[in-house]
Amino acid sequence: MTLTLKKATAARRTKSALLCALALPAALALSPVAAKTLVYCSEGSPENFYPGVNTTGTSFDVTEQIYDNLVHFERGGTKVEPSLAESWTISKDGLEYTFKLRKGVKFQSNKNFKPSRDFNADDVLFMFERQWKENDPYFRVTSPNHAYFGDMGMPKLLKSVDKVDEYTVKITLNQPEAPFLANLAMQFAGIQSKEYAIAMLKAGSPEKIDQDPLGTGPYQVVQYQKDSIIRFKANPQYWAGKAKIDDLIFSITPDASVRWAKLQKGECHVMPYPNPADLDAIRKDSNVTVMEQPGLNIGYLAYNTTKKPFDDVRVRKALNMAIDKKAIVSAVYLSTGVAAVNPIPPGQWSYNKALKDDLYNPEQAKKLLAAAGYPNGFTTDLWAMPVQRPYNPNAKRIAELMQADLAKVGVTAEIKSFEWGEYRKRMQAGEHQMGMLGWTGDNGDPDNFLNTLLGCSSAKQNGSNVAKFCYQPFEDLVQKAKVVSNPAERTKLYEKAQVIFKEQAPWFTIAHAVQLKPVRKEVVDFKLSPFGRHTFYGVDMK
Repeated sequence: MTLTLKKATAARRTKSALLCALALPAALALSPVAAKTLVYCSEGSPENFYPGVNTTGTSFDVTEQIYDNLVHFERGGTKVEPSLAESWTISKDGLEYTFKLRKGVKFQSNKNFKPSRDFNADDVLFMFERQWKENDPYFRVTSPNHAYFGDMGMPKLLKSVDKVDEYTVKITLNQPEAPFLANLAMQFAGIQSKEYAIAMLKAGSPEKIDQDPLGTGPYQVVQYQKDSIIRFKANPQYWAGKAKIDDLIFSITPDASVRWAKLQKGECHVMPYPNPADLDAIRKDSNVTVMEQPGLNIGYLAYNTTKKPFDDVRVRKALNMAIDKKAIVSAVYLSTGVAAVNPIPPGQWSYNKALKDDLYNPEQAKKLLAAAGYPNGFTTDLWAMPVQRPYNPNAKRIAELMQADLAKVGVTAEIKSFEWGEYRKRMQAGEHQMGMLGWTGDNGDPDNFLNTLLGCSSAKQNGSNVAKFCYQPFEDLVQKAKVVSNPAERTKLYEKAQVIFKEQAPWFTIAHAVQLKPVRKEVVDFKLSPFGRHTFYGVDMK
């Protein structure tokens, strides 16, 4: 190659490189902005994708992304705001709620189904009737145990749910219900597509609406591998505007230490339920912020009050005095919890501050057991959750401490556990004698604790009242409080109900846990929910 040719070739290369350099910014400007991905290290797999039969926060964290309700809670708060209902009116007697529905709301689609219409009143009626009417073809699909719907007495409360027109629904109650609107913002009232339901019923696979879910929410499930991963993509047609996060991933990571390791490496961006022992190290990480606030929760040991010897209040009180609560909170919760006195947390309005806890007194416990006919104690089971919960960081360890305390008063307790979904189902069926569980509030109302967890409706139908506690003096107060609208009057009734709870001792109240959320600093505008939920609509990434 001659020198002249080399110079010409070099010139062409220089010109080509210059053109490429000039073209690159233009190409980048025309190309779409890189998709934003957020990874949430979830503590477990959902029970399914149908919120009407679920009661765990693990499942609700998933369905929260998929479905909308008629109304919802403001992000990070307890105020009820419009959602699929643009507005509503309530009659003077509190018996009729008329909802004007939002128009133009699109349902998601998948390989099974492409919707032909927008959301309308038929979908609202389907949500109610699927849980309410036993002759509805979907009543028994996935499960006939619509726990929340039954626990809150909805079957007796509802008189009618009527379609006034395509975008108007009127709900008539049999009696006033103070927390009714807040209840409709809870997960059980997430709205599914009736059109999708009809199509799957015709295809002979009705269960698909709960396995391949379609809602109107901000995210849609695109992949689910049990105990491994859930992939969501942002719903481009979401009525409130497309989410800022394009790809949302739930990396299912049951071990809290592994969740923390992933957060450190940037393999996940938000993690729930850190180990209390890891907190010092987490707080020292410059890439992580630990968000915290008092938890609206309660962890407890429920006595099955329908089974001997726990049908005797003296036995229940004796065991309450036999277990060293302060030692448990100190050893397991460390700085992340406070000993529980009442069945509702201190931050819940109507909390009875005047009540005192049962004192740790093994000698008095022995005397009570002897008076109840058990001078030499007895043998029982003691169920412990297999997973970490927002109200209980280590149920197995707590069970071991309880077991040791009970042995000192002659009570032999065998620790039992099952897979999480099976555990909850068996507890609700009342298979246990003693079992640990807990609760995080759903709507900011005391009814959500005192009625849902301790009311007679919830005890009789495999609901969340796992103590199977149905005590009429308590029940009368809680039911009266539901129909009273004045908060001061309701407070007095709930305070009296808490006195009866302490006297009857259906639970050994363990602790209220502080809500702690380690979040990487590249996450923008994540808010703590008072209900312990994880909502990613509105969240962004730097």
